[in-house]
Amino acid sequence: MNDFDNKLEQTVRKLSDPASYQVVCHQHKMGEPLPSIAKLTKVIELVREILFPGYFGNTTLRPNTTQHFMGVYVDELYELLSEEILAGMCFECKDETINKVEKHKDKANQTAIDFIEFLPEIRRKLGTDVEATFLNDPAAHNFGEVIFCYPAIRAITNYRVAHQLYQLGVPLIPRFICEMAHGETGIDIHPEAQIGEKFTIDHGTGVVIGSTSIIGDNVKLYQGVTLGAKSFPLDKHGNPIKGIPRHPIVEDDVVIYAGATILGRITIGRGSMVGGNVWVTSDLPPNSKVVQSKAKETTFAHGAGI
Repeated sequence: MNDFDNKLEQTVRKLSDPASYQVVCHQHKMGEPLPSIAKLTKVIELVREILFPGYFGNTTLRPNTTQHFMGVYVDELYELLSEEILAGMCFECKDETINKVEKHKDKANQTAIDFIEFLPEIRRKLGTDVEATFLNDPAAHNFGEVIFCYPAIRAITNYRVAHQLYQLGVPLIPRFICEMAHGETGIDIHPEAQIGEKFTIDHGTGVVIGSTSIIGDNVKLYQGVTLGAKSFPLDKHGNPIKGIPRHPIVEDDVVIYAGATILGRITIGRGSMVGGNVWVTSDLPPNSKVVQSKAKETTFAHGAGI
């Protein structure tokens, strides 16, 4: 055996050693589905066609054909989505003594139907987001431009879809869907976050919204805004304790400008304005204003601290 073949054989042996892939390998039984990025991409494409008819896909907006297109898309969505929900359920199921497909298939099918029934409400909420984005941006000429061109609408669409799936108890798949939007737009919204209506993200790149964030109605964020956690309580083993509310609450009618960082389980009161590039780590009462002064010192109203 020459040196080339010997090196290849040694590498294959190392890569085949179970000790080397315990963390990075998911072992599953034959016949158990795995989540598919390709199929979830198609799911999102179908959802966008359904929610924004005439903007995505080939939907013809004629009274005698719209219902036909919607029926075709919904049928296809049901088939794809129920498969992916089932894959997520099988992936996270820890019981290796059962047939996971048989155990979870009926629930996956019902969950897909429950989600599809909620699509009209998702469309209604997205309509408020589109309208708010248009009204808040003098550069926008019409709703169509907002839907076609604004990355925030794509990210918010994925979020609202993923959030509803999360609300229905679907594992893993909601995170997939939000991370797809993250990769597409640079906007990182966790599907667990709670976001009200008339939500606007201007420009959007670099926005981070943590999992336990709560955002009210008519809130506007600019690029680079972080709604993050200030610290992570640790368990006795030194690992972060999960499930604890640790991200901000942003009440109605708040504007947060570019580069602002808001950390911890604090409340930004209704009607407040947070200026660019400031750090906020304490509650702000309603109608507060926090800005950077010319001397690079932070000034704020109502005696609120950071």
